[in-house]
Amino acid sequence: MQISTKARRLRKLEFRKAIAGGCQRLNQPLLPNCGSIKHQPQFSLQHMFFSWLGAFLGIATLAYLTSNDHPFIAAPLGATAVLVFGVPDSPLAQPRNVIGGNLIAAVVCVMLVETFGTGPWVMGMAVATTIKLMQLTRTVHPPAGAVALLGVLTHASWNYVFTPVLAGSIVIIFCTVLFNNTAPGRTYPKHWL
Repeated sequence: MQISTKARRLRKLEFRKAIAGGCQRLNQPLLPNCGSIKHQPQFSLQHMFFSWLGAFLGIATLAYLTSNDHPFIAAPLGATAVLVFGVPDSPLAQPRNVIGGNLIAAVVCVMLVETFGTGPWVMGMAVATTIKLMQLTRTVHPPAGAVALLGVLTHASWNYVFTPVLAGSIVIIFCTVLFNNTAPGRTYPKHWL
């Protein structure tokens, strides 16, 4: 059954009317806040420079300390660097969240891998359980989701908890405290616990 040209035009017109006026249809928004756009605030050039320099020094330090036997660096710590150097005032970038969230994620993924092996549902369970435990302990740290996922993907053992996750988290916090408290206009952390 073919739709006539007139019917197609009518559908397009109805769709445009539904989208117009803040996405209202039956006085309910089609998408939340679709009528307005909120932009992220602009960072100063000084803030951007010190974020760049801090991340460079922090990740370079982790890479320097890494050896074949004791890796201090893992990809999720790059995301941690974005938070602790880019938005150090964020509650998600505080030491309790970084160390606690990453540690929870590492323990959860190792327990699941040792109990159930790996697979799609184990990956989902690792990330979901990590989120729930971080919420319960008030240690939400988004890169910890990647810590959990990476642990399942790499069949992590208990060594993963200590190196690179715990050791890397402690080193990045040490670098952040050192750097952000010596750079002008920056202080870190806002709170320890």
